[in-house]
Amino acid sequence: MNIAHRKPLPGTQLDYFDTRAAVEAIQSGAYATLPYTSRVLAEQLVRRCDPETLTNALKQIVERKRELDFPWYPARVVCHDILGQTALVDLAGLRDAIAEQGGDPAEVNPVVPTQLIVDHSLAVEFGGYDPHAFEKNRAIEDRRNEDRFHFIEWTKTAFKNVDVIPAGNGIMHQINLEKMSPVIQARDGVAYPDTCVGTDSHTPHVDALGVIAMGVGGLEAETVMLGRPSMMRLPEIIGVELSGKRQPGITATDIVLAITEFLRNERVVSSYLEFFGEGAADLTIGDRATISNMTPEFGASASMFYIDEQTIDYLKLTGREPEQVALVENYARTTGLWADDLKTAEYERVLRFDLSTVVRNMAGPSNPHRRLPTSELAKRGIAVDLEKAQAEEKAGLLPDGAVIIAAITSCTNTSNPRNVVAAGLVARKANELGLVRKPWVKSSFAPGSKVARLYLEASGLLPELEKLGFGIVAYACTTCNGMSGALDPNIQKELIDRDLYSTAVLSGNRNFDGRIHPYAKQAFLASPPLVVAYAIAGTVRFDIEKDALGTDKDGNVITLKDIWPSDEDIDAIVAESVKPEQFNEVYIPMFDLGKVKEASSPLYDWRPMSTYIRRPPYWEGALTGERTLKGMRPLALLGDNITTDHLSPSNAILASSAAGEYLAKMGLPEEDFNSYATHRGDHLTAQRATFANPKLLNEMCLDDKGSVKQGSLARIEPEGKEIRMWEAIETYMNRKQPLIIIAGADYGQGSSRDWAAKGVRLAGVEAIVAEGFERIHRTNLVGMGVLPLEFKDGATRKTLGLDGTETYDVLGEPAQRANLTLLIHRANGETLEVTVTCRLDTQEEVSVYAAGGVLQRFAKDFLEGK
Repeated sequence: MNIAHRKPLPGTQLDYFDTRAAVEAIQSGAYATLPYTSRVLAEQLVRRCDPETLTNALKQIVERKRELDFPWYPARVVCHDILGQTALVDLAGLRDAIAEQGGDPAEVNPVVPTQLIVDHSLAVEFGGYDPHAFEKNRAIEDRRNEDRFHFIEWTKTAFKNVDVIPAGNGIMHQINLEKMSPVIQARDGVAYPDTCVGTDSHTPHVDALGVIAMGVGGLEAETVMLGRPSMMRLPEIIGVELSGKRQPGITATDIVLAITEFLRNERVVSSYLEFFGEGAADLTIGDRATISNMTPEFGASASMFYIDEQTIDYLKLTGREPEQVALVENYARTTGLWADDLKTAEYERVLRFDLSTVVRNMAGPSNPHRRLPTSELAKRGIAVDLEKAQAEEKAGLLPDGAVIIAAITSCTNTSNPRNVVAAGLVARKANELGLVRKPWVKSSFAPGSKVARLYLEASGLLPELEKLGFGIVAYACTTCNGMSGALDPNIQKELIDRDLYSTAVLSGNRNFDGRIHPYAKQAFLASPPLVVAYAIAGTVRFDIEKDALGTDKDGNVITLKDIWPSDEDIDAIVAESVKPEQFNEVYIPMFDLGKVKEASSPLYDWRPMSTYIRRPPYWEGALTGERTLKGMRPLALLGDNITTDHLSPSNAILASSAAGEYLAKMGLPEEDFNSYATHRGDHLTAQRATFANPKLLNEMCLDDKGSVKQGSLARIEPEGKEIRMWEAIETYMNRKQPLIIIAGADYGQGSSRDWAAKGVRLAGVEAIVAEGFERIHRTNLVGMGVLPLEFKDGATRKTLGLDGTETYDVLGEPAQRANLTLLIHRANGETLEVTVTCRLDTQEEVSVYAAGGVLQRFAKDFLEGK
């Protein structure tokens, strides 16, 4: 701790570290020009680093250079139960490995406070039209996840510094926003900015409060948990100036979908965004959080808003203690983190977006950045052939484009009371006019916080939502995470028999192909009130702006404008119904964790027949062997925009899948197969999810016309035999054949899913060559000892004429951003040399890769006393 810069914080008993003085010592006048992000990153360097490291790192920040790595020490780690549990399974396995080599397993603990919220486990088996849906869904969740929840309960008693919020309480990001983040920390007599990493790509949700929060994979989270810094270089920090005001009737969802399209086009991948300007100042924290939540959909790492009066108002609204609220304002004003002190901040790039240009939007049919103005549904080929759909409905059939799932879900929208209240007002008007949900629509409402129920009850809107089929089914991620639950068997049979084009409409943040439900061929993102409207419409062939939702008692046609609420009505109900005491009623008992009894043993008693929790294999067998990077055969040739859902899907497990067949052999009934996500603590189940997405397009698998087949398929070489992906992986594992994957641009976008890296490593993949990588997945690959390589100079799998019959060698020593040679041996005997960039971006990553991965590095360093 750098005592030289420690000073008393005026009006408090706390000290703070004078970052301004430290920066000014490097360059006079520099602090006033630094962006918000740079000021926060500099503070933790001043507080944590030795003088030499500090000087070098501050020079990088002040001079805006990216030549050296510097450490980042997040104040907290937040986890949901899927990746958080998997990380703790890894730590439990690490304890076993340490114990077997003579070390003390009890010493393996998170050093940084770690908060785990169980929010990813619940499937919507019962929709919102069942008055007992919440209780029934929770009972099924507990039954299916007994093994997982047993392990999670053990972690509370076995690991120090771990707090657990059990199932049924809300979504990690929304709880982080509404309760967990203090915005300014006060520990050991020192005040400093709250920062965190989270095992979910949407962790930047809390950036809306001015808290630097990054989504990371479980492997990177484990690094931080165990007290190691996350090494980084100064990111590109881009200013996004918001001007104008939203038009009447436009929701925060409409705004964020427009911004997502805009920022994707502006190429902000891996950058930190800072939103400012008159438009930003007018946005509530709920609106800001809707924007910050979609950070990974922009491709960015963070989406920051300055601390200002909106921040203070929100902290008061959510029941934070008055002393804490005062500390936030005092600290921000003293240290230059208050919005008024950032008017002189300078950015390398400034993008400008006019909020007044935003129209009513959706996104789809398969990417969150593919904006779909509702005024262009017919033009885009979505709202077409309505007559055909209506004729099918009259004949007693499901209509073309049937909306089989309509879900108000996800922290993206349910942490914004305006969005939720707007949905309730649409439901109230629809009920008043006699409109009803179509019977084939599985509707649900899963807010991310129990507070939503309280303000909806206070406003009288919850019964209106329930009447239309949007009763509360859970306080969890549900549909947005692919946990949509089973369909009515008759509906499912008709979908299969007719091969019907069916869809989902949800207020979530992800709509990748195959994610939401196996039988929803495509999915659309929409605001909560639009979700309600589509449940009434029942098909996406419906032009939601123009077509008739029904008729009133007098025979008058009812369209969307007739049920859409005014901004004045929404704001009046929010002002009257959302109160601080509601947040206190929910969160005070939730966080009264009490004294936890200590576990009887630091080692977990693994259950041998569990398909959820199994001792991980990362310190044994092939994973401890040498990676030769020689003679590698391609497991897959893939196109652009491969997501982690393609690499390791999270949705329901079908009986016909490799994982389903395995679970059946293990004695699980099909109704309890659960989702891929919930089984990631058992590598034997999770391995079988590798490339198991039914929407996968492996370019090695072609039909008679030369078109790429869709499905979880691979081609074994040199035989040229096409088989299911898992069988190909098993075959190559038995042969001890090293593998490689060749891919296009933006490889690994989407969720921060470490099994997307673990699965390929366990399959024997040693390297992945792509045109570009998304940040989180690339770091996960490194963390598993898989070498990420990037094509150069416009080279692609297509320009090189690759078809999967080749073998590959990598020549050269893997080093930081080094040029290596990819040696391609064609089947006809020709050899081609291609220069690629080694995407080990920091010396820390070089060290981790050399050790074989993060977990192997942990064990080695621990036993050596490092």
